[in-house]
Amino acid sequence: MQIQKNAPIGVFDSGLGGISVLRELARLMPAEDFLYFGDDRNAPYGVRPESQVLELTRAGVGRLFDAGCKAVVLACNTATAAAVVPLRALWSHRILIGAEPAIKPAIRDGHRKIGVLATSTTLSSRRFGDLAKALGTEAQILPIPAPGLVELIEARVWAGSALDHFLHGILDAPLLQGIDALVLGCTHYPFVRDAIKAVSGGLPLYDGNAGIARQTCRLLAEAGALRETGQGSVTFLECGQSADFFRIAQELIRLEKGKV
Repeated sequence: MQIQKNAPIGVFDSGLGGISVLRELARLMPAEDFLYFGDDRNAPYGVRPESQVLELTRAGVGRLFDAGCKAVVLACNTATAAAVVPLRALWSHRILIGAEPAIKPAIRDGHRKIGVLATSTTLSSRRFGDLAKALGTEAQILPIPAPGLVELIEARVWAGSALDHFLHGILDAPLLQGIDALVLGCTHYPFVRDAIKAVSGGLPLYDGNAGIARQTCRLLAEAGALRETGQGSVTFLECGQSADFFRIAQELIRLEKGKV
C-alpha cells in the first residue's frame, strides 16, 4: 500500500496525555499535519482491564486510519501495552508506533535502581513484565503504581500543595528504597514533571516522548512518506469532548484548535 506523503499523522490517547507526545512530534517534524484523537469519553484507560483497553484502542486507531492518516502513534503506555501487538497484526500494512517506558535510556545513563511510575494496567501488563524481566539483569526495576494521578492532571491540577501531597503519598516509600532514577511511564505525567522533580528531591526523570517522535520520523522516512517542507498543523478530532477539553488542549500545546 502506497503511503500518501501529504496525509496527516494520527495521534491517539485516552485524553490529554498524548499531547505531551504530540508536542515532541511537532517539534521534530514541523512540516507534518497531525490529527489528534483523545478518547476522553472512556478515560481513564489505566483503571480498565486490558480487554477493554484493546477494544477502545482498536476503535480509536481505526477511526484515525479511516480519516486518512498515513501513520498512527499510540501516545499512551496503557493502550500500547494492551493493544499494539494485535493491532499491528490487524493493520500489518500500516505504520503504527507505540509508547514504552524509557527504562533503557535510564540504564544507559548508569542508573541501577529505577522506579517506573505508571498506571496499574500498564504495570500489570505482560508487555511491561517482559520488558522489566529483559532489563532486570542490568538494573533493578521498581514498579510504582500511581492510581488517580491521570485524573488529577485531566482536572488541571498541575501544581500546588494538593498535588505535592498526592505525589508524596506515591513516591516517599520508593525514595526510601533508594531509587536513583524515575521513569514517567504515562504520557500524562510530563505535564507535572516539575512537581515530580521537586517531590523526588531532584531525581533524574525519563520519559519516552522524544524517542517516540524519533521512531515515527525514522519509519516515515524509510517509507518515503516524510514531509520536509511547508508548515504543518494540528487538528483535534471531535469525540464528544467538552469545550474544556479543547481549551485545555490549546493551553497545553499552544496551537489553535482545528476541527474536522
